Amino acid sequence: MTSDPTATLEIHERLDPAHEETVRATLPLVGAHIEQIAPTFYDRMFAAHPELLRDTFNRGNQAQGAQQKALAASVATYATLLVDPDGPSPREMLGRIGHKHASLGITEDQYGIVHEHLMAAIVEVLGADVVTTDVAAAWDAVYWHMARTLIEFEHELYRGAEVAPGDVFRTVRVAERVDESRTVASFVLEAREGDPELGGFVPGQYVSVGVHLPDGARQLRQYSLSDAPGDGRWRISVKRIDGVDGTPDGEVSSFLHETLEAGDELQVTLPFGDLTLDTASKAPVVLVSAGIGATPILGMARHLAAHQPGRTAVVAHADVSAEQAALVEELAGAVEVLARETPSALHLWFERGTEHTEAVPGSPQVRAGRMDLTGLELPADAEIYLCGGSGFLQAVRGQLREAGADEARVHYELFSPNDWLLPGA
Repeated sequence: MTSDPTATLEIHERLDPAHEETVRATLPLVGAHIEQIAPTFYDRMFAAHPELLRDTFNRGNQAQGAQQKALAASVATYATLLVDPDGPSPREMLGRIGHKHASLGITEDQYGIVHEHLMAAIVEVLGADVVTTDVAAAWDAVYWHMARTLIEFEHELYRGAEVAPGDVFRTVRVAERVDESRTVASFVLEAREGDPELGGFVPGQYVSVGVHLPDGARQLRQYSLSDAPGDGRWRISVKRIDGVDGTPDGEVSSFLHETLEAGDELQVTLPFGDLTLDTASKAPVVLVSAGIGATPILGMARHLAAHQPGRTAVVAHADVSAEQAALVEELAGAVEVLARETPSALHLWFERGTEHTEAVPGSPQVRAGRMDLTGLELPADAEIYLCGGSGFLQAVRGQLREAGADEARVHYELFSPNDWLLPGA
């Protein structure tokens, strides 16, 4: 179990010099037109393969454009990193994409489908007079350079899980449902009678959940495992997504909240994910989350309490209010166990005040307003794990930089398809 699941991810040799020169010259043009290339690409691909939108891609993200920008932008971002000898390695970005692909059961043949329609979209948007044979060949090389690296990494993930590529879906039984708050429900999952027991996982990993909706579509969503591994059961905690300002309600989260009960069966994948606790380390940890971002953080905290109570943990969590917060009592309970042996502590922030905190065990520091890590004593050698929305993540990363935290020790997860586009990511 390691905090560096991209250790086996090998970046291939550099591009051919001629291709590199062409890519460097055309990058600004391609980057400037990503907003047009992305929807054109998806329109073409879904027209040819409607089953991909129905059964694989997130229809909610597609409707809002987030996922559209993410895939096309990832190719442009990869090209940027590839042709900049002084730039950061694309290893982290590719590792995150590879884990998500493995969790969706993506296979090598699907890369050819994406290539066909992405290249056609680039030509359609920029024009055949701009995308000459040389330009097309250079961007072709970028795409397959990225695809080949991802395919090899994903095959390594599948081998590690001891399954054939793409064979990650399993049917499990819901052993228990717990409504944690008005908007969050937890589902404890176990193997069906006669099936092998559910295997272990690394704290911080997630599974994909597949549901068949009333219109016949099978939609997939990823949910972090919100408990420590070890008892043959997995737990996911699902926040119901309510649409605001014209955006639709979450299809899968609403379906799970409204229909899934103990005794029901559910399709899930094997666990994957790159925001994972290094369980072999004895170093202190700083765990920072907001809202439903507490789910992977709670899994880490409960693992520490159960198996590594001698590791110091500074835990910081922000939520709208104590009354609506989910899983905070469990988080506090884990920290309370750690605090018996180490100087561990829990710090809470609630935007709507600090009332209704009497049920939180231990003696957490409770503050009103948004999270502010200024003044918190963070262990200098700590590994730092963050999970939350984009605005929260950017604010906290900025606070950590100002506090002098080592960027190499900051690991983060964002519930968004385009998290590598975050400034400073």
